[in-house]
Amino acid sequence: MPESEPRLIRGYLEVLAAQLPGPIVEELADGLTETHRSYLSRGLSADAAAEAAVAEFGSAEEIVAGFARVNPARRAARRLLGFGPVVGGCWAAALATSRAWPGSLPTRVALGLALVSCIGLLAVAALDRRYRVAFYTGIAGCVGFAALDASLIVGVLVVAGVASWVTAVAVAVSSARIAFCARVAVVSQQNT
Repeated sequence: MPESEPRLIRGYLEVLAAQLPGPIVEELADGLTETHRSYLSRGLSADAAAEAAVAEFGSAEEIVAGFARVNPARRAARRLLGFGPVVGGCWAAALATSRAWPGSLPTRVALGLALVSCIGLLAVAALDRRYRVAFYTGIAGCVGFAALDASLIVGVLVVAGVASWVTAVAVAVSSARIAFCARVAVVSQQNT
């Protein structure tokens, strides 16, 4: 928005820029500029046109809340939280039937703490109404779960040697979750 644009529009865009990714703000700025020009062409003064354009768009808080609701990392966090018990159940069955608990007791405690941390990150991403917080905690949770899944797959296959069908199912669901997390990371990167 050029410096000659009304202060109201500059302030509005500054609020959005503080809370949303640059490409989203640029797109909103283009739309707001066009709406402002439309009101100017109808004979409104610059300030009145700015007020009308901002009113048509809705408050900055409404815009931010709308984008937070459709945040890809937030949606992914909710899916992962819903799918998590299925993956956990598969691994519990695989570990119990193969008796291939990966690593020593400290390693298992570390894996448990990492699991709790990832669940916490995803819970924040799923529930927080701030776009950037949901985005970064969701991505961190996805990365954490991908790393946990990879370590479980490698650890169990190295310890157990031969995988039973139960272990194969656990590996398959973890592999699906790793692929989902990778896709979320790519899509989220495109939105930043």
